Amino acid sequence: GYRVSLQGNFFGRNHTYMTFPEYNPRKHIKLDPPLNIQSNATASKCQIWWSLWNVPWYLADILQYELQYKEYSMSWEVALNKTLSSSLPRVEIEATELRSGIAYAARVRWKVSENENSYHSQWSEWSQTTVFQRADVPKVSEKILNTKTMQFLLIPLSFGTLLYLFWNCKLSSRYCCFLTLGQKASPALTFPRQLLSFSHSIVCTMGILR
Repeated sequence: GYRVSLQGNFFGRNHTYMTFPEYNPRKHIKLDPPLNIQSNATASKCQIWWSLWNVPWYLADILQYELQYKEYSMSWEVALNKTLSSSLPRVEIEATELRSGIAYAARVRWKVSENENSYHSQWSEWSQTTVFQRADVPKVSEKILNTKTMQFLLIPLSFGTLLYLFWNCKLSSRYCCFLTLGQKASPALTFPRQLLSFSHSIVCTMGILR
């Protein structure tokens, strides 16, 4: 440790005052505020991170952080505070904690962790702020949704109709085999023509829906 004293000349006399009989610099640390704070917001979360380059290397792994964020138009007096449990210089805010369409401002400060016995410090000043806004969740177009629904409904309906026409065509062919007196009807002139015409309509309808 060190002995810190204050000397001064008062009323023409020199005086020495003992300020700290045993001063340990490790127990009286105040760091500069975090630098280069940045943010990136999506529809699900907001990521905030900052730089450690102005922190001594032997303190980088034993730091404790406090995050403060608020709506941009509000005062810092009503801001939300979060003491972070991780020693990593980043944090995530879930989208459920943010209002859609509202801009937010955030800042951070740090100190040596209270669980550390070798060093002790007070909170640094707050960093500069970063501004972010939660991204809106993309909405599915009702028109696209309705088109997809019609396509899914039309496929089994078309298949069932084709199966029905094929079955009737087969029965008609068997029936024509029993016709006499040269009045045998050609199946190709009856149901197959209807089948081809219906199939063409289905293909055209599917093309329009796409």
